[in-house]
Order: sequence, then C-alpha cells, then structure tokens
Amino acid sequence: MVKLVLVLGDQLSDGVAALKAADKSEDIVVMAEVGDETGYVPHHPKKIALVLSAMRHFAAHLEDEGWTVAYTKLNDPDATKSIVGELMRRGQEHDTSEVIATSPGEWRLVEALENAPLKMTVLPDDRFVASLDEFNDWAEGRKDLRMEYFYREMRRKTGFLMDGDKPEGGKWNYDHDNRKPASDDMLRAKPMQFTPDEVTEEVLDLVETRFGKNFGELRPFHFAVTRGQALRALDHFAKELLPEFGPYQDAMLVGDKYLNHSLLSAYLNIGLLDPVEICTRVEEEWKAGRVPLNSAEGYIRQVIGWREYVRGLYFREGPDYAARNGLKHDRALPPLYWGAETKMACLEAAVAQTRDEAYAHHIQRLMVTGNFALLAGVDPNEVHEWYLSVYFDAFEWVEAPNTVGMSQFADGGIIASKPYVSSGNYIDRMSDYCGTCAYSVKKKTGEGACPFNLLYWHFLVRHRERFKGNPRMAQMYRTWDRMEKAKRDTVIKDAEAFLKKLDAGEAV
Repeated sequence: MVKLVLVLGDQLSDGVAALKAADKSEDIVVMAEVGDETGYVPHHPKKIALVLSAMRHFAAHLEDEGWTVAYTKLNDPDATKSIVGELMRRGQEHDTSEVIATSPGEWRLVEALENAPLKMTVLPDDRFVASLDEFNDWAEGRKDLRMEYFYREMRRKTGFLMDGDKPEGGKWNYDHDNRKPASDDMLRAKPMQFTPDEVTEEVLDLVETRFGKNFGELRPFHFAVTRGQALRALDHFAKELLPEFGPYQDAMLVGDKYLNHSLLSAYLNIGLLDPVEICTRVEEEWKAGRVPLNSAEGYIRQVIGWREYVRGLYFREGPDYAARNGLKHDRALPPLYWGAETKMACLEAAVAQTRDEAYAHHIQRLMVTGNFALLAGVDPNEVHEWYLSVYFDAFEWVEAPNTVGMSQFADGGIIASKPYVSSGNYIDRMSDYCGTCAYSVKKKTGEGACPFNLLYWHFLVRHRERFKGNPRMAQMYRTWDRMEKAKRDTVIKDAEAFLKKLDAGEAV
C-alpha cells in the first residue's frame, strides 16, 4: 500500500529517518508550506524565506533522485492551514491513511502528529550524535545535569579531539583562552553569502507580500538554501574564519556583525548540514596545523556538546518547559525589542542587527538582550517567543532551553548553576558599545548611570532569598553588604525609577 512520507521544513536531509524507511518506487513524499508553521509566532521574514526556499530546493532535489513529491506552496488555492491537514488531503488524493514521519523538533508538532486521525509511524530523528534515550540514560540519577560532563561523553563517543581516552592538549575545555575583546579589522573575512536564484526570488516576493509587516528586513537575502551552498559556507568558515574563532567568539563590535562566527547554525538546524561532518571538517583544519586547538575545541563544543545537550534536555523536561517561570517575572517585553527607540547603545546595536540579519551571536543574545530582560524582570515566556520569532536558527527544541534555561533562569537552575547576569562592566570589556552610549558605564548611580549597573543590584536584592545560599553568588552579596547604606538606597531608588520609565513606555 502507498504510504505518505512526511518531510518537515527542518528535516531537509537525504538521510532523514522517514526517507530511509520509505520505498522510493511507490511512496509519496509530502512537503507543505502551511499557515500554522509560518504564523505560530511572528517569524522574521528572512527566517520564513530561508525555510521555504530551502524546502522548495530540497523537493526539487528529491524529484531528481526519483522520489514522487506532493508539494504544497503557501499560496496554493487548495492548501490547508496545518501539517496534519495536508497529510489528510494528500491521503484522500492517493487513497491511503498510512504515514511515515520523523519525530518533529517541537512538542506542539509531536502532539499534533500523535493526535492525527491517520496510521502514523513516527521514527526517532537520528541526525544527532546522541539519541534521546542515550541522553536520558546519562541524565538518570544525576543531581546536576551540567553540559560539561555530557560534552565529555560526546567527545569520547565521537573521538573528536581525543588522544586515546584523554582530550587532546590535556584539557576538555579551552574557554579561558576564548574571552578576548576584538578590534576593528577591515581585512577580516565575512561568512559566505549567496545570490538568490529564481526559486528564492519567488519565495522572497511571497514572503514580502504575506509577512511584510513582521519585524525584520527581508532584503538583502543572502543565505544558503541548498546543501551544496551550505557545504561551501562550511568550507569557507573552516578556512577563513575558524582560526580566530576561539579567542574572539565572545567579542562584540558595532561595526562588525559577524566577527569570526560561522552562521552555519541555521543550515545545521534545517538539515542541510550534519553535525558530524561539521566537526570532522573543523578537526581536519586543526590536524593540518591551520587552526589552534582552542578554536577547534570551542566550535566542536557548540555542535556536539551544547546543541546535543539542549535537545536532550528539552525533550526530557516535557511540553511545559518553555512556559516555566521559576523567578516569577511578569514585566512585559519592552517595545525596544521590536525596534522602538532606546538610548542604550548595546541594546540598540543587538536589536538593529537582529532586525536586519535575523542573526546575533550567542553573547549578544545571552549578555545583552537576555541579560537586560532578566535584570528587568521580563516575563520569560515573552522573551522566549521573541527569540523564537526573530532568529533564523530558532526552533523550539534548541531555542527554549537557551532562553528559558540559560538566559532567563526560568527553569529553576536545571541548565545554569547561577543566573547569567552582569553589570555594564562585562559589556564594556567585551565590546565597543559603551563608547557611543548615552549612558556612562563608569557611573553607578545618578543621572546617566548605566542601567545595567543599577538593575544588576536591584535583581540581586529582590531575589536575595533565592540566591543567597548559592556559593557562586556569595561574593556579590558580600560586596553589596559592604556598601554604605546611603549608596545602597540610592541604587535601589534609581533602579526603580528606571523601571518605572520602562513600564511607562518611555525611551530608556
């Protein structure tokens, strides 16, 4: 009997489980652009265009390989709103109710397929180094689910950067070498860009018409949309940018959006690249002596450590994970996140870059936009939905743990042992943002004081009962307690005045 083979927009891999289990000679591949997927959050137009164009190119590739593909475009007159709706429509066309699918990467789609009135065979997504069962076996019985220890298991399993049973260089982690501020470099290479073809141009016109009011600039569009292009982008990164990726991966510059970052995460997350092939390419450069160990290790850790870890945790914690709010924060997301005026140079730079490119690197997300939201007490669900909306690599399995857990400490400390909060000093040390800011990072109180300085102490004070016993935060509280009472009172008063302006919708 003919079966339908579901391929989702983030499953664009020849080796995806559903395709491996199907019969090319008789089964029908179903791919669909649907309203539920393009509209469940107000996605950045560039993200929508990336996924739709990559889907169309992958469908054409499958047809070239001999598959029969039933493809639904978003503007097809017979299109339904949902993935399940498309499966039912195609099932009626081909007189079948049997579907082979690869397990989706978001709980809402997992549940949609579970409840579909079809005969579903849902296979595990095996495009990862660790299966979900492997992660659960590792996590079972552990008091603390720290990524570092999981990462070591992934290194042992894959053999990347290993010397027998020991890590190359004698250390698992070279983060201490990877925290240098960067300076402007007109000769620094940029991530590879691609000129849209006719297929992509058609998608861009569709996205412009349907989603032109969404936050974000659609054009210019220069992302890879095929596996061949993604492989070229990987090769370019490995040769041109990887050597100095390590030292400057945490740096931020007003005039350089990318520094040494790869912009490969979206291609990996939608299936155009494979994690093992990326790490193999990175290790090759290190073995050839063209890349230092700290750069190779730092990048490989992101791919087989952090990425695998957050996926395992997302599915282990269950469907309610993204809605958690361990610190009970309830402030509305400030309009500045959607491009409203702000006097804070760091936030202005990070949000403007996000608007223009659908991209910001991990420190801009964690220590600028995330740090401010956490210090200000913004509802983590609103922060989560913003990150899911605006970044080109954001799918809930990877985005929610990074936001809810790592950035906002809303999961109660499963991922992070302490909140990732800082005053303005960290941003000043790792960027050139503060030099052009209307606020002074050197001022701790009074007119013109950096808001991060004020909100940092305000956060610690209002959550003292929660964190006073945390050994990693004890020194912060001792520093606060040593301040003169008058200074402490001024800090709290100024912080509350700032938050009052924020709540009133004033430009801050």
